[in-house]
Formats: sequence, structure tokens, C-alpha cells
Amino acid sequence: MPRFRKPSEEQIREWQPRFWAKLIGLVVIAAYVIAFIIENHKNVHLHFVLFTAKVSQIWLILLSLVIGALGGALLRQLHRRHSRH
Repeated sequence: MPRFRKPSEEQIREWQPRFWAKLIGLVVIAAYVIAFIIENHKNVHLHFVLFTAKVSQIWLILLSLVIGALGGALLRQLHRRHSRH
């Protein structure tokens, strides 16, 4: 069974600032995401080709993100196939 050594004073001092920096970074990111959702909660009319839907702005943004990511992935695959030949 492996034995664990107690960290030295220097390791503890080095670890603490990194830990707090990561923790503060996570809190800032979480606060930004919450503020982003709150700011984009208004309903908007989204006109598709065949119908219109009333959705929250955040869903419109996420839908655009997903469509863009899928389009980028498909274009990348087409580029790979074209560059092989």
C-alpha cells in the first residue's frame, strides 16, 4: 500500500495562490453565465421558413451556436475529403 508524504511548506505556499486563482476564475465565469441568461430572457419572434415561434433570446443564441458548430463540422469533413483526393 503506497504511503503519502505530507507536502512541504513550499508546496503548500505555491498551491494556495493557484487554488484561489482557479476558484475566483470559476466564480467569475459562473457569474457571467448567470448574468448572460438573465439579460437574454426576453421572448422574441423567430421566423423560420414555414412557421414562426416565440422563444427566449437565450434559446435563439444557443440554436445559432449549435447550427454554426454543426455547419463547421460538416465543412471540415468536406474539406478533409477534398484534400485527400
